[in-house]
Amino acid sequence: MASLAAHLLNPVLRFQVKRRLARATEARELRRAFNASLPGPRGVRFTAAVVGIAGEWAEPAAGASPALTLLYLHGGAYIACSSRSHRPITGGFARRGVRVFAPDYRLAPENPYPAALEDGLATYQALLDQGTVPERLAIAGDSAGGGLALAVLLKAKQEGLPMPARAVLFSPWTDLAATGASTVENDKRDPMIKGSKVAEGAEIYLAGADPREPFASPLYGDLAGLPPLMIHVGDNEVLRDDSVRFDATARAAGVTSLLRVWPVVAHVWPMFNAILPEGRQTLDESAAFIRGAVGAAR
Repeated sequence: MASLAAHLLNPVLRFQVKRRLARATEARELRRAFNASLPGPRGVRFTAAVVGIAGEWAEPAAGASPALTLLYLHGGAYIACSSRSHRPITGGFARRGVRVFAPDYRLAPENPYPAALEDGLATYQALLDQGTVPERLAIAGDSAGGGLALAVLLKAKQEGLPMPARAVLFSPWTDLAATGASTVENDKRDPMIKGSKVAEGAEIYLAGADPREPFASPLYGDLAGLPPLMIHVGDNEVLRDDSVRFDATARAAGVTSLLRVWPVVAHVWPMFNAILPEGRQTLDESAAFIRGAVGAAR
């Protein structure tokens, strides 16, 4: 059963976010709305760094260094947001015993596809080069960052790089062709995103590239050999079927995939974990899934 907080948050998001997103026609409008640097949770240290590209580490402020490293790729339709905007999530993982690096990959329209993929892969390669062993490395992302995390995995596989131990995805955008039935079915139910805006946003990032190109839309890729996945999505989201279909395709390719479809919650609800019980529970489950890789490697 969904929490009262989830029910109360949705109309606020519908009024404050969905209307603004529906009116936005340029990248700068989205950036004004979503590029704020948000405070992270207490007990977490944020440190600017370069790992392949610039970004920031989120680590527990005290105690021993965590045994597992997470590469986290932020969402924002490949147009907006940053490592700072997603501190509620990266800091949430750090509080749960995971060392997190969030890169500030290049954004469209100034840097269209495949710039974000190149930066994500460069960061992944740099983590390996710095001595992070694959058995203690995970990758995660939300929305566009979730699709990017999967694209990085597909590109790493093509390049012959080792796979990380686990991958976690929050409301991932896996189909930039916007062919999922939920883009229509949930157009009014989704408290944040209009279904018609999905394809429009994809055009800004793709800049003429094929939306079914697997490194842009991982749903269309060869998923065999990917690491175990945990996917979280809301039942009311216009991107619900991006997760549901990806999960089915991954399992058909022999990949271990755990799909959790949550009632009521909004797009990428772990961002609201300070007030949303579902957000905290999602981070708890995801961190436990990631930490399980360490035990499995022993």
